[in-house]
Amino acid sequence: MPERIVVIGAGPVGIRFAEELLHLVADGRATVTVLGAEAVDPYNRVLIAELAVGEATADEITLATASGLPGVDLRLGSRAERIDRDARAVVLVDGSAVPYDRLVLATGARSIVPVLDGLERLGPDDTGLDTRLTSGVCVLRDLADAAQVREVVDRGGRVVVLGGGVLGIELAMLLADAGAVPSVAHFGPMPMPRQLDRGSASILSTALASAGVTLVPHTRAEGVIGVEGDDGVRRFRALVSSDGKRIEGDLLVLSCGVRARTELAEAAGLRVGNGVLVDSSLRSWSDPRIHAIGDCAHLADPAEYLHERQVPGGPHGLIGPGWRQASWLAAAITAELTGDGDDGFGGDDFGGDGGFVDEHPGVVVLKGELVDIASAGDVSADPFAPVPAGEIAPGIAVWADPEHGTYVKMATRDGILTGFVAVGMPRAAAELSVLYLRGGELPADRSLLLRLDDADAETTVAAGREATLCICNAVTVGQIEDAIDDGCGSVAAIGECTRAGTGCGGCRARITELLHAREGAVA
Repeated sequence: MPERIVVIGAGPVGIRFAEELLHLVADGRATVTVLGAEAVDPYNRVLIAELAVGEATADEITLATASGLPGVDLRLGSRAERIDRDARAVVLVDGSAVPYDRLVLATGARSIVPVLDGLERLGPDDTGLDTRLTSGVCVLRDLADAAQVREVVDRGGRVVVLGGGVLGIELAMLLADAGAVPSVAHFGPMPMPRQLDRGSASILSTALASAGVTLVPHTRAEGVIGVEGDDGVRRFRALVSSDGKRIEGDLLVLSCGVRARTELAEAAGLRVGNGVLVDSSLRSWSDPRIHAIGDCAHLADPAEYLHERQVPGGPHGLIGPGWRQASWLAAAITAELTGDGDDGFGGDDFGGDGGFVDEHPGVVVLKGELVDIASAGDVSADPFAPVPAGEIAPGIAVWADPEHGTYVKMATRDGILTGFVAVGMPRAAAELSVLYLRGGELPADRSLLLRLDDADAETTVAAGREATLCICNAVTVGQIEDAIDDGCGSVAAIGECTRAGTGCGGCRARITELLHAREGAVA
């Protein structure tokens, strides 16, 4: 009998997992059923902002259709109501049951909606997973949200973004470039506080202001003001802060972070932390037949934390780690069902040797034509701060040219790069990303990295053919160069061939640069 594998979630991670199992379906070793709550073809939610401002089409962000997953039972508009672990079945809202031998949770995350005076929660949306909000307020998480934003963008309206993190700033830049009038209200003194230090945040703020993005720092949002129209519908008009500030707009986009969707897991009695707790085999601590991947998965060692009330860590919140989890789990299941190689599961016990290890720590790339920013690790250290007795200060190198909007900061331990931020220096950022991912050592002369962005610079220091260019899909420079040599003449064609650029989109400019360089070499 084939293994019955059921996936809850038809987002980027769930679909990638199903794609990696197509050979098992074709061989008759497994059946794969994917349950998606939305009644549309699966799409890349990471690119929803590009869709909202008209920089991407629905076809361009579509992940798969039923015909693109031959043999997979792709059920759209099918929401899971509960998991019956005793019967090994997923019960849908229509009362039907989908039996499984192995269940994979790829339920992702939901946007956090803060408590604001005057913000109405109007009942469940079309999927039944999220809540409809006051008209003119959205979280930009699905196609309906994108349509709301697009309507305001098309008429050059005012958009208030609540939240100064990566997604909020990216959206504001896209909105400004598309002709809308964006304002970003955020709690702290500077944008992107998790990724930037004071210097880089200052340069970003200047660039945003030049592009027409208004930053409103120190905003503790307290409520929204709505106005009732002639049709009797109450619509957003202004965001109000605790100090009385009033930020008016035609639309409010909440960009206040996300939280893992764990309701199904909790109701089924699975152990949950900041996500569904899984061991190194991506298997639930509570049930060896259930796995979790992507933004709903909290990877932690049960041998260390099984009896702890609080488990540190949580989901990455990035698409790259989720895709790597999907590929690893698919490979492990394949090895188990075919008997070919080490499946990494270590039997039915928790953990096991050869489990999933994410070898790619997060590098955050800010997408947008306005400014290039890349950041990773801890960049908070002050190079001039006194060092307590007995402690060794990290090595800090800083280059700042505010007049031209460029800034680089590098942190090292024993010469090894442990964190960096680069603004307006795309080639230096690409090189630093490579060194950070490799755990590489910086050159003794740090200025070599700064020279990479000179117009006459032809090569990088370490980013050879083996360097990872697309972090989301772990695609190397060499693989992209080979694709170009094989006839891929555009970013889209390279994406179809290698998957590079199909994740967060932050590497597309670098792929374009490789295309031009390769064309010049051939000419």
